[in-house]
Amino acid sequence: MGGTVYIDRKDAELRLEGRALAVYVSGDRTGTVPLVPLDRIVLVGQIHLQTRVLHRLAAEGIDVVFLSGKRQTFSGRLVGRVHRHGRVRVAQYQQSHGALALSLSRQWVDTKLERQQAVLRELAEAKQLDGRLAIHAQEVFEAVRPQVQAVASLEQLRGLEGAAAAAYFRAFATAFPPSLQFQGRQRRPPTDPVNALLSLTYTLVHWEWVRECETIGLDPVIGFYHEFDYGRDSLACDLMEPTRPLIDHWVWTLFHHRQLTGRDFSSDQERPGCYLKKSARSRYYQVYETWMAERRALMRAEVARLVQQVLHGEHAGEDAVSF
Repeated sequence: MGGTVYIDRKDAELRLEGRALAVYVSGDRTGTVPLVPLDRIVLVGQIHLQTRVLHRLAAEGIDVVFLSGKRQTFSGRLVGRVHRHGRVRVAQYQQSHGALALSLSRQWVDTKLERQQAVLRELAEAKQLDGRLAIHAQEVFEAVRPQVQAVASLEQLRGLEGAAAAAYFRAFATAFPPSLQFQGRQRRPPTDPVNALLSLTYTLVHWEWVRECETIGLDPVIGFYHEFDYGRDSLACDLMEPTRPLIDHWVWTLFHHRQLTGRDFSSDQERPGCYLKKSARSRYYQVYETWMAERRALMRAEVARLVQQVLHGEHAGEDAVSF
């Protein structure tokens, strides 16, 4: 099993030393990272490295994800040759509209709604939610979910998902203390610590899905539920939908158990938004990797199942989503 390394230190330099990467700061070696069994490196901010390092990482099939220093927004990605499965992509293009696309989309949305409902039920039972909003949200889910498998178009499905999402976030927001100022999903930029952590985690998991799609031969740009849009990894967005409630719940646990608090975030008056402080990012990366470690195998199994459906035109079953 591979792993991920985060390099988040200003002006750090990466050098090749045999079968390892060495990290230097101000000319002093501060650590080494074996290339095997490394899967990905996340570089945050200003990191120095020679092109020979990038060549080696590409040759080893090691992903490099570039995040901006303060905002931890996605900047770019280095990927070596990851597959040679042209037949898979041709079949994916052919199946991207029609019965399989609608069937997969129904399953993804239904799983997302089921998990959102479970999150709210757990928090309500723990008396962490506003009771009135929790009851209203459950009523919305009970009305919406039976309609999901009967919809005849993606447009109808998106409408149902949107109605459920609005009720879900109104209730979910009440699980956090008022001091965090979380009133619902807000991005570009995130306006409070909860949204900041949701955005960061969504970003990292999104690129986990992109990598899994590319590695097995699927095109992450060609989705089934999300419409094609320039620059958007629509298939990764599809796979993210049932994953989001799991992320929401995990983010809630971080704040609830005070692994992160409002003091770990800052706002920039010159550039609006709220972001995780550098001093807290190392803690975040550690708990994120622990949380993700057991889920990557499930993600690989999920995209492998999707490849078989794409190749053989099979519809999604009840166990379609395993992550």
